[in-house]
Amino acid sequence: MRSWRYKSSVDRPLASAGVRKYPTPRPTKCFTSSGQTCSSAPSTAMEDEDKIQAPLQQMIDSVEEIAAIPDYRNAYKKQFCSLSRRLKLLAPMFEELRESRDPIPPETAALLLLLGEALKSAGELLRFGGDGSKICQVLEKDTIMQRFQLVTTQLEQALDVIPFDKLGLSDEVREQVELVHSQFRRAKERVDAPDDELYNDLLLAYNKDDDIDPAVLRRLAEKLQLTTISDLKQESLALHEMVVASSGGDPGEKIEKMSMLLKKIKDFVQTQNPEMGAPTTHKGLGSDGKPKSPVIPDDFRCPISLELMKDPVIVATGQTYERSCIEKWLEAGHNTCPKTQQPLSNMSLTPNYVLRSLIAQWCEANGIDPPKRQVNARPNKPSSSGERPKIDVLLRKLSSHNPDDQRSAAGELRLLAKRNADNRVCIAEAGAIPLLVNLLPTLDPRTQEHAVTALLNLSICEENKGAIIFSGAVPGIVHVLKKGSMEARENAAATLFSLSVVDENKVTIGASGAIPALVALLSEGSQRGKKDAATALFNLCIYQGNKGKAVRAGVVPTLMTLLTEPAGGMVDESLAILAILASHPEGKAAIGAAEAVPVLVDVIGSGSPRNRENAAAVLVHLCSGEQQHQHLAEAQERGIMGSLQELAQNGTERGKRKALQLLDRMNRFIEQQKLAQAQADAESESSAHAQVQEGPSQVEESQHPAPSNPVDK
Repeated sequence: MRSWRYKSSVDRPLASAGVRKYPTPRPTKCFTSSGQTCSSAPSTAMEDEDKIQAPLQQMIDSVEEIAAIPDYRNAYKKQFCSLSRRLKLLAPMFEELRESRDPIPPETAALLLLLGEALKSAGELLRFGGDGSKICQVLEKDTIMQRFQLVTTQLEQALDVIPFDKLGLSDEVREQVELVHSQFRRAKERVDAPDDELYNDLLLAYNKDDDIDPAVLRRLAEKLQLTTISDLKQESLALHEMVVASSGGDPGEKIEKMSMLLKKIKDFVQTQNPEMGAPTTHKGLGSDGKPKSPVIPDDFRCPISLELMKDPVIVATGQTYERSCIEKWLEAGHNTCPKTQQPLSNMSLTPNYVLRSLIAQWCEANGIDPPKRQVNARPNKPSSSGERPKIDVLLRKLSSHNPDDQRSAAGELRLLAKRNADNRVCIAEAGAIPLLVNLLPTLDPRTQEHAVTALLNLSICEENKGAIIFSGAVPGIVHVLKKGSMEARENAAATLFSLSVVDENKVTIGASGAIPALVALLSEGSQRGKKDAATALFNLCIYQGNKGKAVRAGVVPTLMTLLTEPAGGMVDESLAILAILASHPEGKAAIGAAEAVPVLVDVIGSGSPRNRENAAAVLVHLCSGEQQHQHLAEAQERGIMGSLQELAQNGTERGKRKALQLLDRMNRFIEQQKLAQAQADAESESSAHAQVQEGPSQVEESQHPAPSNPVDK
């Protein structure tokens, strides 16, 4: 149990400017999201290591400690619960940063330290709320309210100075962080005071040595939730902890008086209920003491299994499913969204960190264990394919040095792998993957096409993806993507997409030189080739480190060309990729340089629901930063306001959010324009008035005779 410490080092208020001064980080150092340091030159000063700790793990630990604090059963329940809930909503941001492999710039790391200190300060306050003395909390009302005000201010100021655009957060997580920031901003201006009647009753009882009115004791016991032996024992332990924490073990007059008051409450409660002893019924238990099953919110259930989701993921239509369920659906050959029946533009599965966090919080609030994610839900079992003898024969032919045997064997394995899941498992278990990889550099175009397509079909099986990567297939697949026939290039792109479904593989594929080759196929490929290249690029660019590679490979001009050719059937894919790239600084600059605003405005006005949503998302990014006024003015000239208002009313959920963000920025921009125009008009009018005043005075002066010389009189 932690006692309340009034002079904790984290209790100091922030500087008046809102930012604490930290030692300037060494420019050569950076921090990875795992907390490790990387540097372009070795550091010679060990104190630099101590001054700038890896802030991420510190914040993760702080939030985990806060989440572990039990329920707040005291007079400040509303305030403590609100603060705790807001801090828990930051967890998806920390999880994304931990899973990202991008280094955190030193300046940003230093600012994250500020948030880390604010979290520690909040943790101290929340721990006192969880296990501190309830009587002390009410009597120290002014101090507690000041602490709430200080902690809220610290957190708001810490969030205010962090450049979230440099952290590579997903749109959903960043929007949630912005929501938490706005809540702290509002909370900073007001802090709800606790029950005045409770404070007055407690102060009266605290200062009264003789008998206390039973009605007052009843109200105190009920409002302080000191109605069972368990409650009273917990309060007694909290007061004892204060005695231990006091200097020299001397309890002091205040603690003695609080202990005497607790004894009076205890005597009253036991008098009212002589058989008292059992703790109060906990949340989740019925009146008969048996556990009640909480009702799972519909949003937390997988639409396929209708069970609580363990690992929620988002598909291309924006719907969320349990990962294992949607993977089985896709492996069965479906290419539509199970809930909406819309065709899936790509097969990527994006972790829904926000929903996972909300599910964990709901589980905690209802006293049940949060669902455990399964790394590999499918049990290992021998394949049951009846084609094993044939497969063994084909592998012997594949290993021969006869080009005709290799070609025919690769072609038959390609067809067998396409046929069913058992064949895919059996072919991989037989050892075909390394043999197929060896054929990728072959000069025979037909053999090369069969080999890469066989790997594509094998990669549909989740277990085979790792084996293909482990066999060193990626360089060979990229070689086919660059040099193969058009059909081979298409299937190579599709293979890279299939492999990139695993997050770790996105990094490997991005580092292999695949992205420029995919951009080339997107530009010059057949219709199917462009589709395959687009889906692969979309999935690879989910990883922040690949976005810059795609931009530098020239993907933005290619996407803009496809976007302006509706007959080409690539508008959906182009906008989806642009929406991902716009969150990257290089991507935003390239999209702005490509004069995308007129096209985006047209799509927002007349595109499909998903395209309008993505176009609005791109425009939100463009209308922030250095060039925002230029883009806002251009969008205003194109008459975007009506389209945004309609999208805010009738768009998809994400489309509505983006439209409201744009409307807010447009309205502020228009207001600034009006103010600037009013100032210019006022200055012009003032200048004209000054000229008018100056003109008549000069004329009037010339018409008056000069005064006579006094000497002449």
